[in-house]
Amino acid sequence: MMMEKNASSENFFILLGFSNWPHLEVVLFVVILIFYLMTLTGNLFIIILSYLDSHLHTPMYFFLSNLSFLDLCYTTSSIPQLLVNLWGLEKTISYAGCMVQLYFVLALGIAECVLLVVMSYDRYAAVCRPLYYTVLMHPRFCRLLAAASWVSGFTTSALHSSYTFWIPLCGHRLVDHFFCEVPALLRLSCVDTHANELILMVMSSIFVLIPLILILTSYGAIALAVLSMQSTTGLQKVFRTCGAHLMVVSLFFIPVMCIYLQPPSENSPDQGKFIALFYTVVTPSLNPLIYTLRNKDVRRAVKRLMGWEWGM
Repeated sequence: MMMEKNASSENFFILLGFSNWPHLEVVLFVVILIFYLMTLTGNLFIIILSYLDSHLHTPMYFFLSNLSFLDLCYTTSSIPQLLVNLWGLEKTISYAGCMVQLYFVLALGIAECVLLVVMSYDRYAAVCRPLYYTVLMHPRFCRLLAAASWVSGFTTSALHSSYTFWIPLCGHRLVDHFFCEVPALLRLSCVDTHANELILMVMSSIFVLIPLILILTSYGAIALAVLSMQSTTGLQKVFRTCGAHLMVVSLFFIPVMCIYLQPPSENSPDQGKFIALFYTVVTPSLNPLIYTLRNKDVRRAVKRLMGWEWGM
């Protein structure tokens, strides 16, 4: 009987999104479209430039290209659907579409958490173990680390998203969010979801808290190494590179922690939407700017690509 009443029998969900604020929908559409175009342009720019310029064929830019591709996929998994819903009256998503969206949002989010740890290890090796850097960050090892990030995201998401859709929804179809996210779907259940909430918090601790602790540990070691440096130029370069990474980490982890490290029943749906809007729309668009705005390597690569030299 439970399965018969499940929302899957209806074949679709209604994403309420920002329908409580109809006067904001047009403004949100324009703002989100601009940010989405910035995300596409900025991240594609990093990927193409890192591929074309041989001077950027380093572990740092290899991982940065992976991060850019992750951000492209991450935003594309939810933002086009949001733009369609904001523009028109139809706010539905098929049951299969919701499952696919949930799977990819989870997979790419987890993969990004792991990849940011990998990037912090790369910076740790570059600053604290410079003599062994080429050995520690061998190209084959870098590819294995990047692959581990992607595989951990997609395998973990397969387990958790299937477990989320296993709960009976008893005919409820109104998802109080702008995309299919675990906390929003758990609120639709007509049975006790404490077990699901516990699993969600355990997973969040593994893939959010532990990566954050590892990142902070890496940068703690980097800070100690930087303080012992005598070269002012070296200090500035380290602070530029590591400061950019720390800013990206903060912009991604802080809003994610606000959503996933407390039970869905204690979250305000409206507050959750705007927090989710930040890490799905704003953060991916800012990452390319943060990494490239004051990056001399990127500026030199652009000039080389355009056929210029610094002395000209």
